[in-house]
Amino acid sequence: MSLTKSPRASAPPGVPAGRAGSGRRLGRAAGLLAALVLLAVVVLLSLAVGARQLSPGEAWNGLFDAGSANYTVVHDMRLPRTVLGLLVGAALGLAGGVMQSLTRNPLADPGILGINAGAAAAVVSAISFLGISSFTGYVWFAFAGAGAVAVLLYAVGGGRGATPARLALAGAALNAALYSYVNAVQLLDTASLDRMRFWTVGSLASAQTSTIVRVLPFIAVGVLLSLALARPLNALSMGEDAARALGSGPGRTRAVSIVAVTLLCGAATAACGPIVFVGLMVPHLVRALTGPDLRWVLPYAAVLAPALMLGADVIGRVIARPSEIQVGVVTVILGGPLFLWLVRSRRVAAS
Repeated sequence: MSLTKSPRASAPPGVPAGRAGSGRRLGRAAGLLAALVLLAVVVLLSLAVGARQLSPGEAWNGLFDAGSANYTVVHDMRLPRTVLGLLVGAALGLAGGVMQSLTRNPLADPGILGINAGAAAAVVSAISFLGISSFTGYVWFAFAGAGAVAVLLYAVGGGRGATPARLALAGAALNAALYSYVNAVQLLDTASLDRMRFWTVGSLASAQTSTIVRVLPFIAVGVLLSLALARPLNALSMGEDAARALGSGPGRTRAVSIVAVTLLCGAATAACGPIVFVGLMVPHLVRALTGPDLRWVLPYAAVLAPALMLGADVIGRVIARPSEIQVGVVTVILGGPLFLWLVRSRRVAAS
């Protein structure tokens, strides 16, 4: 009896395996193109919708025509917010996909390893003890806190011998301890509570070009590392022995994954506060479309997560005019029911 599975076994009856594989690739590529079109539409809506309503044509002219009456509105108010939403959404989507694969836990999100909590703890400390009050002033503290927690997590989780279970347990312990510290400092320092309240909700309203410039290098490196991890994490999902046989060192893969997640989550949290459900929800939705192959999951997540982020931001601007609801609140309102539907879906559960 042959121990090698025939390629035809996985193809539909009457369809050659090569054609079936080619059809799947074409379907995934077409889906990714459709996701890019959706993202472009949401970006245009983000530029058009606000306290001053613009038509798509006016937003387009305001984006490219310096003589347009809407140029200042689009470039000074809408464009930084939109670009930051793109960056943060992509960062959270990729971080969620990498973390769920790394921990082999479909419920993992960018907060499970305590990295968001580390950023929040650093910002609270900077506000309470160092008097930092400007948004751009504590970006670096948030990133430093996320990096410090990532190093501590890797050490507590066992270093090169870390396992998914140990990483998850270490992250849960650090997360609880750090958020307890954040709450204690805020309760003892009312000035800190007032300053942190807006940031901890999660918002794009304070987006500035200077903030984008500061976080862009970190997010760019994190994106490149995440996409490069697709094959090693695919190999690791088959077990450590199989990963070694395929030339992928499990310890190295986990270490690089933690670095990538730190860069992505730290920069995103520093820029607009902790945003929940985006990194948890989007990879689930993507796997229902693409299957478990991270070579497709991660690019899809990098496109659909910003679309979700900006879509939630647009909804928050529309439903509370002339004020707005912060994007972190909208993602919770939308994400809860949608995630429950995803969990109950047979297709997602099977993937």
